[in-house]
Amino acid sequence: MNSLFGLGTSAEIDVRFTNEEQRKWVDVKVGRDQRDKFPLYADGETITGKVTVRVKDGKKLEHNGIRIQFLGQIEMFPEKTPHEFLTMAQELMAPGEMRGLQTFDFEFKNVEKQYECYLGLHVKLRYFVRVTINRRLSDIVREKDIWVYNYTPLPDENLPIRMEVGIEECLHIEFEYNKSRYHLSDVIVGKIYFLLVRIKIKYMELSILRREQTANMAPNQVASAESETLAKFEIMDGAPVKGETIPIRMFLSGYELTPSFRDVNKKFSVRYFLNLVLVDEENRRYFKQQEITMIRAPQEDE
Repeated sequence: MNSLFGLGTSAEIDVRFTNEEQRKWVDVKVGRDQRDKFPLYADGETITGKVTVRVKDGKKLEHNGIRIQFLGQIEMFPEKTPHEFLTMAQELMAPGEMRGLQTFDFEFKNVEKQYECYLGLHVKLRYFVRVTINRRLSDIVREKDIWVYNYTPLPDENLPIRMEVGIEECLHIEFEYNKSRYHLSDVIVGKIYFLLVRIKIKYMELSILRREQTANMAPNQVASAESETLAKFEIMDGAPVKGETIPIRMFLSGYELTPSFRDVNKKFSVRYFLNLVLVDEENRRYFKQQEITMIRAPQEDE
C-alpha cells in the first residue's frame, strides 16, 4: 500500500560530527522543563563528519539524490517561515537506488558563523546540518544542531553607571554600579545612597531583565515588549533612613545569561536591564531600569 502512494521503502539517517565526543558540549534550556546538549563550534571552524544511511528490512530504496546542507536560520515566533542567513550544500549521492547501509563523508570548510546561537522567548538562532533523501513524494530528512559562541574582548574603558531616582518631597536616592559592561561570569558591584526618605520602605530588590525586540514587532509593541526576569536579588529588608548607604554585590555566573545582541541580521535584538525596585508598606512599587551590556569574554569557558 505504501508503494501505491509513492511512500516506498524507508531509511534511517544518522549524523556524526568528527570527534564530537571529545568536543565541549553546551547545556541549553530548550523548554520550560527541558534541556539539551549541543557540540560547541567557533566562527570560521570547519564542520566535518559522517552520514550513515541504513535502508530498513533489506529492501531497495529508490531516490532522486541524497544531499547535506549546513544552514544558519533565525526563527521568530509566531512566524512559521524561518529566515536563512547561511546555506551551504554538498551532494552525497546521485539519483539512483541503494540497499543496506552506506556511509558518506561531508566537509564544510572554514564556515563563517558570525552570529552566536540564541534561544529565547520569541527568537531562535540556530546552526545545523540537514540531510535529505529526495524521493518522489515524501523526502526523508534528518537534522542535527551545533552551538556557536562568539567572544568579545573586554573593553579598555568601562564607565560606571550613576543615576538618581526621586519622588518629589518623598524620596530621593542615588545609585551607582561599578561599570556598564559585564561579562557573563562577572560581579555587579554598586551602592545605593538614601538622600531623602519620607515614605516607609518595606524592602528593595535588584533584578536582571532580558528583553527581545524583533523585526516583526509593530512600533507600538517595542516599548511594551515582554521582559523575562532572569535573576532577582533582595538587597534590603526593612526601612532605610536618610544618609544610609546600601552595598550591592550580585554574582552573575549562577544565571543563564547570553551576550547582548544588536540588530542581528536586521531581525532581532536582545537587551539586558538592571531593574531596581522599592516596595513601601502599602505595597506600592517604585522602580528604575538601567540598560547594561553583556559580553562573552574570551577567557570564559562555560
